[in-house]
Amino acid sequence: MLDKLRKFMYGRYGNDQLNLALVIFGCVLTLFLSFFDAAFIRYLGLIPYIVAACRMLSKNIAKRQQENLKFLKISAPWRQFIIKKVKQFQDKDHKYYQCPKCHNTLRVPKGRGKIKISCPHCSTEFIKKT
Repeated sequence: MLDKLRKFMYGRYGNDQLNLALVIFGCVLTLFLSFFDAAFIRYLGLIPYIVAACRMLSKNIAKRQQENLKFLKISAPWRQFIIKKVKQFQDKDHKYYQCPKCHNTLRVPKGRGKIKISCPHCSTEFIKKT
């Protein structure tokens, strides 16, 4: 059985980050559309799944790679923002503030009370509670 699947998938594109995003978008869309009574509206949630399946089974590998690269370029700022926020959330020893002048992110130790924070980039000083 696994050998048949391996032979079938030989020469096909497979899975990538765009397919994963399409599946997640399909889940969210299906959940949102499940609140509507009309059946044809609920079937709209299947479109991202169908597109992901067609991309995965495609034999035009170069075109699928170009699509994925475009998606990665467009989604890069969002992915970096999410990664930054997850790291800040996991850091239990520091608190993060933004400089009121240059808007750079500054990391200060937690549990020090009110402290004067000076931005190393623009030398702005402000007081915050840690």
